Amino acid sequence: MRATASLIRREFTAYFTSPVGYVAVFGFLILTGLLFNLALNLLTEQGPRGVEFPMQVFLGGAESPVPALVAGVLFWGLFPAVTGILTSRLLAEERGTGTLEVLLTAPIRDWQVVLAKFVACFAFYLFLWLLTLVYLPVLLDLHATWKAAFTPFSIAALSGIGLLVLAALTLFFGTNGWLTLGLGLIGAIATGVGGYLHYTKDAEQLVRITAGIDPAPVYTSYLGIILAGAMFLALGLFVSSLVKSQLVAWMLALLLGLAFVLPTLLRWWFENGTLGYSLVYLVSVPEHFRRTFTRGQLDTRPLVLYVTVMLFCLFMTVRSLEARRLR
Repeated sequence: MRATASLIRREFTAYFTSPVGYVAVFGFLILTGLLFNLALNLLTEQGPRGVEFPMQVFLGGAESPVPALVAGVLFWGLFPAVTGILTSRLLAEERGTGTLEVLLTAPIRDWQVVLAKFVACFAFYLFLWLLTLVYLPVLLDLHATWKAAFTPFSIAALSGIGLLVLAALTLFFGTNGWLTLGLGLIGAIATGVGGYLHYTKDAEQLVRITAGIDPAPVYTSYLGIILAGAMFLALGLFVSSLVKSQLVAWMLALLLGLAFVLPTLLRWWFENGTLGYSLVYLVSVPEHFRRTFTRGQLDTRPLVLYVTVMLFCLFMTVRSLEARRLR
């Protein structure tokens, strides 16, 4: 466990000590910033122009007006490129420099290597989307009121948050891996259970947030983008285990990622409810967001697709490393 935690920490910090991480952050913030500006302009438009679902514009799912449609094409065209940048170096760099053999001879299993690298790039991916939370108060017209409502449930939730912060610190400073895992699990359970009971059972809450726009599309959109990103990252990690060049790994990850993006162009050829459209919808990630996630709806079919492809790609990555070890 200590070796896995150490490898996760090494891979995660590598994003901040190499140009790759900063290129990804810069490009991602530019792209999401432009989408936020477009969504904000449409929300404040007067007359017949405007937008019904702001998250459709923010995540590239709107069909009108024309700038929103163009922004959507740009977003989903670059999305596999960003995830490919995050994964291209993970194993391809190790193979190219010859350090993969050293890593494989270390007292750590192949699945631990794959898990550590995936967790590290997924954590950095979550960090990217965490930065976009600053847009939500404006997009949702949020208003918060604070009150000193300290109840057993609220105290449990606050304690859980503290344990999560402590777990992050222990991971960063390299203490016992089991301690980090234990603190993280207890903190997550205390935060989730305490927060849920606090907001459903207590008469008064520490923080009461009201939104001028229905927040349901935000929850479903972020859930979808997190799981979709996990799928693209796992796909890129598998590709990275097959080649030595980071550039080749990025290009292959981009091409394979577009296989889940480009089918959305075929939806104009089929009518809703036909077999052809059902097949297009099954594999088209942008269509999932246009039809369900950004509207506040949750469809289990895309979620099953994301999780299944992610687990399959991680399994194949482990098998790829095992095959290399046996050579």
